Amino acid sequence: MARYWWVNHKQTSREEIRGGYLWSPKLKRDGSSNLFYSNMRRAEPGDYVLSYAGTYIKYVGQVCDFAFSRIKPDEFGPAGDAWDNEGWMLPILWRPFGEGLHPKSHFNRIRDLLPAKYSPLSLTTGNGNQAVYLAEIDEQLFLTLLGIGQVSLDELFGPGSFAVYSGLQMELTDEEVQEKISRDIALSSTEKLRQINARRGQGAFRENVMRHEMSCRLTGISSPRLLIASHIKPWRSCADGFERLDGNNGLLLSPNVDLLFDKGLISFWNDGRVIVSAHIDSSDIVRLGLETAVSKEHAAFRDEQLPYLDYHRKNVFLV
Repeated sequence: MARYWWVNHKQTSREEIRGGYLWSPKLKRDGSSNLFYSNMRRAEPGDYVLSYAGTYIKYVGQVCDFAFSRIKPDEFGPAGDAWDNEGWMLPILWRPFGEGLHPKSHFNRIRDLLPAKYSPLSLTTGNGNQAVYLAEIDEQLFLTLLGIGQVSLDELFGPGSFAVYSGLQMELTDEEVQEKISRDIALSSTEKLRQINARRGQGAFRENVMRHEMSCRLTGISSPRLLIASHIKPWRSCADGFERLDGNNGLLLSPNVDLLFDKGLISFWNDGRVIVSAHIDSSDIVRLGLETAVSKEHAAFRDEQLPYLDYHRKNVFLV
């Protein structure tokens, strides 16, 4: 069942709408958690989001994929100076919200439908609450606003409309990082190629991983032709070339396991036990032939792998 969200993003709304995403830091500047940033990880494919900026709702979006780690978009410019560099990116398929809607003009009608706590609008004035970023709202409020704006979701979002869009932002992020590597005058052409090849699990990275990993941890497959060299800490999230090429930041996985791991649907504890996300149905685990594998004990990870594994559990795995 879909959830409904409201985002206040005046500073970066143009860039986020144009780019097809939402982006937030992971934590406050003091290192503490922020509910509105954590909501980025709670949003799921198929959820709907109202875009509020400049006192108007001008767009409605459908979440296309789960949020993933991504450095702050360059296009934010000075608007993002106050935020940490690493954050959550949530891919969104945006559509115009009719002619736009001024919620304050309909405040008497929607006030009682706003959340009593963490409301995106002030419950006394009807103005936007700029302390709020991504807030969950009730379905009734969402549908009431659609009615006022005479907006039809069926016309904007057909069945499976976001399917081809899913994962696009992740691919674009990889391409942006690759472009930065290509422009880095501090790197030799050989080093640039080594880092770029690592994006697809090839070249020096694959060789480095194979020094430590001999087979897929879940399926036991050991034929190199059937295994993917997969980053534990995603290539796009690596801090530097060392992390992108470090064999300790990799696993050899069969294709079905690699897909689950890359999408954060499984992860591992340090002792090798498998963690299965609540976002994948147990029946799909059975269909993939992994029911026994995810319940078995597997080899513990080496100390050098643990920082990367900790990153995966905190930033990739879908709780």
